[in-house]
Amino acid sequence: MECIINENIFVTDMDKVNSNFEIYELLKSEALLSPYFDNRVPAGFPSPAMDYVEQKLDLNDLLLRHPNSTFIIKVKGNSMTGEGINDEDLLIVDKSIQPAMNQIVLAEINGEYTVKRIEKKKGKLFLVAANKSFEPIAISEENEFMVWGVVTFCIHRTL
Repeated sequence: MECIINENIFVTDMDKVNSNFEIYELLKSEALLSPYFDNRVPAGFPSPAMDYVEQKLDLNDLLLRHPNSTFIIKVKGNSMTGEGINDEDLLIVDKSIQPAMNQIVLAEINGEYTVKRIEKKKGKLFLVAANKSFEPIAISEENEFMVWGVVTFCIHRTL
């Protein structure tokens, strides 16, 4: 699979692994069912009336739009904390989605892998962190640049 954002930005299949990220293959052999409460709860406890659950939610169906082109990576660093992506979080990345402006992507620039938002400013493309401590990374014709996939979900622990 290869698609083009513009003449300098390509999305390709993963053909190598980088030590900055732990990459996990997704195995979907059976449904991963959890009780599903269809009521919306304002950050509190479910109502006792919801003890009887008729529905089950398959987390595979919820999290994996395109299972054959989806993988999980573990985040290293804190450049995306402003987006709720923290060190050690797991990101679900779909390489079948064509990247667009303002999406968070897993990208490779000059041999280094990073998770950032793609932005266009004054006609130029940048990889932008969600932490003000990090400068935007300019993408130019001189750079080797590839988008490996679009981040679709972030999984992190609250404890």
